[in-house]
Amino acid sequence: MDAAPIPTKRWARVEYERLIDLAVFPPGDRVELVGGQLVVREPQGSPHSVAVQLAEDALRAAFGSGWAVRVQMPVALDDESEPEPDVAVCAGRPRDYLAGHPTRPVLLVEVAETSMAFDREHKGSLYARAELPEYWLVNLADRLLEVYRDPVPSADAPYGWRFSALLRLGPTDAVSPLAAPQARIPVADLLP
Repeated sequence: MDAAPIPTKRWARVEYERLIDLAVFPPGDRVELVGGQLVVREPQGSPHSVAVQLAEDALRAAFGSGWAVRVQMPVALDDESEPEPDVAVCAGRPRDYLAGHPTRPVLLVEVAETSMAFDREHKGSLYARAELPEYWLVNLADRLLEVYRDPVPSADAPYGWRFSALLRLGPTDAVSPLAAPQARIPVADLLP
Protein backbone atom coordinates (compact mmCIF):
# COMPACT_ATOMS: atom_id res chain seq x y z
CA MET A 1 0.00 0.00 0.00
CA ASP A 2 1.44 3.38 -1.01
CA ALA A 3 1.28 6.01 1.67
CA ALA A 4 0.07 9.44 0.64
CA PRO A 5 2.58 12.20 1.23
CA ILE A 6 2.13 14.04 4.48
CA PRO A 7 0.69 17.48 3.77
CA THR A 8 2.81 20.32 5.05
CA LYS A 9 2.43 24.09 5.13
CA ARG A 10 4.94 26.22 3.30
CA TRP A 11 5.80 29.36 5.20
CA ALA A 12 6.48 32.77 3.71
CA ARG A 13 9.26 34.85 5.23
CA VAL A 14 6.75 37.50 6.41
CA GLU A 15 4.73 34.79 8.21
CA TYR A 16 7.88 33.42 9.83
CA GLU A 17 8.95 36.89 10.99
CA ARG A 18 5.45 37.41 12.45
CA LEU A 19 5.83 34.18 14.44
CA ILE A 20 9.13 35.51 15.78
CA ASP A 21 7.52 38.86 16.68
CA LEU A 22 4.77 36.99 18.56
CA ALA A 23 7.43 35.00 20.50
CA VAL A 24 6.03 31.69 19.24
CA PHE A 25 9.50 30.18 19.40
CA PRO A 26 11.00 30.10 22.91
CA PRO A 27 14.43 31.70 23.47
CA GLY A 28 17.14 29.40 22.24
CA ASP A 29 14.83 27.52 19.87
CA ARG A 30 17.08 26.64 16.94
CA VAL A 31 14.83 26.97 13.89
CA GLU A 32 15.31 28.74 10.59
CA LEU A 33 13.24 29.16 7.43
CA VAL A 34 14.73 27.30 4.45
CA GLY A 35 12.76 27.17 1.22
CA GLY A 36 9.42 27.66 3.00
CA GLN A 37 10.08 24.94 5.59
CA LEU A 38 10.89 25.42 9.27
CA VAL A 39 14.13 23.52 9.83
CA VAL A 40 15.78 22.63 13.12
CA ARG A 41 19.41 23.68 13.08
CA GLU A 42 22.29 21.40 14.05
CA PRO A 43 23.16 21.39 17.76
CA GLN A 44 26.51 22.94 18.51
CA GLY A 45 29.20 20.87 20.07
CA SER A 46 32.45 22.43 21.19
CA PRO A 47 34.29 21.93 17.85
CA HIS A 48 31.37 23.56 15.99
CA SER A 49 31.32 26.55 18.34
CA VAL A 50 35.08 26.99 18.12
CA ALA A 51 35.01 26.79 14.31
CA VAL A 52 32.32 29.50 14.17
CA GLN A 53 34.44 31.77 16.35
CA LEU A 54 37.55 31.05 14.27
CA ALA A 55 35.69 31.88 11.03
CA GLU A 56 34.34 35.09 12.54
CA ASP A 57 37.82 36.19 13.66
CA ALA A 58 39.44 35.32 10.32
CA LEU A 59 36.75 37.06 8.26
CA ARG A 60 36.77 40.22 10.41
CA ALA A 61 40.52 40.47 9.88
CA ALA A 62 40.24 39.71 6.15
CA PHE A 63 37.44 42.17 5.38
CA GLY A 64 38.19 45.00 7.83
CA SER A 65 36.03 48.07 8.32
CA GLY A 66 33.03 48.68 6.14
CA TRP A 67 31.86 45.09 6.44
CA ALA A 68 29.45 43.50 8.88
CA VAL A 69 30.50 40.00 9.93
CA ARG A 70 27.35 38.48 11.42
CA VAL A 71 27.34 35.28 13.48
CA GLN A 72 24.25 33.05 13.46
CA MET A 73 21.96 35.89 12.49
CA PRO A 74 19.16 35.88 9.90
CA VAL A 75 19.67 36.65 6.24
CA ALA A 76 16.57 37.51 4.19
CA LEU A 77 17.37 35.67 0.97
CA ASP A 78 13.92 35.61 -0.65
CA ASP A 79 10.20 35.46 0.14
CA GLU A 80 10.43 31.93 1.58
CA SER A 81 13.90 31.78 3.13
CA GLU A 82 15.47 33.35 6.18
CA PRO A 83 18.33 31.06 7.11
CA GLU A 84 20.74 31.79 9.93
CA PRO A 85 24.15 30.82 8.56
CA ASP A 86 26.96 30.36 11.02
CA VAL A 87 28.74 33.41 9.57
CA ALA A 88 27.62 35.97 6.99
CA VAL A 89 29.71 38.79 5.54
CA CYS A 90 27.65 41.76 4.37
CA ALA A 91 28.59 45.20 3.09
CA GLY A 92 28.13 48.02 5.58
CA ARG A 93 27.92 48.28 9.33
CA PRO A 94 25.59 46.64 11.86
CA ARG A 95 23.25 49.66 12.09
CA ASP A 96 22.67 49.45 8.34
CA TYR A 97 20.41 46.48 9.11
CA LEU A 98 18.09 48.04 11.71
CA ALA A 99 15.18 48.15 9.23
CA GLY A 100 15.66 44.59 7.99
CA HIS A 101 18.03 41.68 7.70
CA PRO A 102 20.68 41.73 4.96
CA THR A 103 19.57 40.37 1.60
CA ARG A 104 22.84 40.26 -0.37
CA PRO A 105 25.71 38.84 1.67
CA VAL A 106 28.96 38.45 -0.23
CA LEU A 107 29.93 35.30 1.67
CA LEU A 108 28.08 32.77 3.79
CA VAL A 109 29.82 30.16 5.95
CA GLU A 110 28.30 27.04 7.48
CA VAL A 111 30.15 24.79 9.91
CA ALA A 112 29.09 21.16 9.73
CA GLU A 113 29.66 17.99 11.67
CA THR A 114 26.44 16.01 11.32
CA SER A 115 24.53 18.29 8.91
CA MET A 116 26.99 17.92 6.02
CA ALA A 117 24.52 16.55 3.46
CA PHE A 118 21.87 19.15 4.28
CA ASP A 119 24.40 22.00 4.17
CA ARG A 120 25.86 20.79 0.87
CA GLU A 121 22.66 19.96 -0.96
CA HIS A 122 19.87 22.08 0.47
CA LYS A 123 21.62 25.13 1.83
CA GLY A 124 24.07 25.12 -1.07
CA SER A 125 21.19 25.07 -3.55
CA LEU A 126 19.33 27.77 -1.61
CA TYR A 127 22.40 30.02 -1.51
CA ALA A 128 23.04 29.42 -5.23
CA ARG A 129 19.39 30.27 -6.02
CA ALA A 130 19.95 33.61 -4.26
CA GLU A 131 22.90 34.01 -6.68
CA LEU A 132 25.34 34.59 -3.85
CA PRO A 133 28.85 34.68 -5.24
CA GLU A 134 30.42 32.40 -2.66
CA TYR A 135 29.55 29.86 0.03
CA TRP A 136 32.01 28.14 2.36
CA LEU A 137 31.40 24.92 4.24
CA VAL A 138 33.79 24.19 7.11
CA ASN A 139 33.77 20.39 7.03
CA LEU A 140 34.78 19.34 10.53
CA ALA A 141 34.54 15.60 9.84
CA ASP A 142 37.19 15.67 7.09
CA ARG A 143 39.04 18.80 8.30
CA LEU A 144 38.46 20.59 5.00
CA LEU A 145 37.13 23.87 3.74
CA GLU A 146 34.73 23.41 0.84
CA VAL A 147 34.54 26.60 -1.24
CA TYR A 148 31.52 26.87 -3.54
CA ARG A 149 31.39 29.52 -6.27
CA ASP A 150 29.64 30.37 -9.54
CA PRO A 151 25.89 29.75 -9.05
CA VAL A 152 24.07 28.27 -12.07
CA PRO A 153 20.56 26.94 -12.72
CA SER A 154 20.30 23.17 -12.24
CA ALA A 155 17.07 21.21 -12.66
CA ASP A 156 18.27 18.41 -10.36
CA ALA A 157 19.20 20.67 -7.40
CA PRO A 158 16.69 20.98 -4.53
CA TYR A 159 15.97 24.67 -5.24
CA GLY A 160 16.77 24.65 -8.95
CA TRP A 161 20.29 26.09 -8.59
CA ARG A 162 23.73 24.83 -7.59
CA PHE A 163 27.29 26.12 -7.48
CA SER A 164 29.32 25.03 -10.50
CA ALA A 165 32.76 25.43 -8.92
CA LEU A 166 33.99 23.56 -5.86
CA LEU A 167 37.41 23.80 -4.22
CA ARG A 168 38.30 21.40 -1.41
CA LEU A 169 41.07 22.92 0.65
CA GLY A 170 43.01 21.23 3.45
CA PRO A 171 44.78 22.62 6.52
CA THR A 172 47.96 23.47 4.58
CA ASP A 173 46.04 25.51 1.95
CA ALA A 174 44.87 29.12 2.01
CA VAL A 175 41.81 30.85 0.55
CA SER A 176 41.00 34.39 -0.60
CA PRO A 177 37.36 35.49 -0.45
CA LEU A 178 36.06 36.79 -3.78
CA ALA A 179 34.96 40.07 -2.14
CA ALA A 180 38.35 40.52 -0.41
CA PRO A 181 40.84 39.11 -2.92
CA GLN A 182 43.79 40.79 -1.19
CA ALA A 183 43.19 38.72 1.92
CA ARG A 184 44.75 35.29 2.36
CA ILE A 185 43.22 33.10 5.06
CA PRO A 186 45.04 29.88 6.02
CA VAL A 187 42.48 27.07 6.15
CA ALA A 188 44.13 25.92 9.39
CA ASP A 189 42.89 29.19 10.94
CA LEU A 190 39.29 28.01 10.34
CA LEU A 191 39.67 24.52 11.80
CA PRO A 192 39.51 23.80 15.55
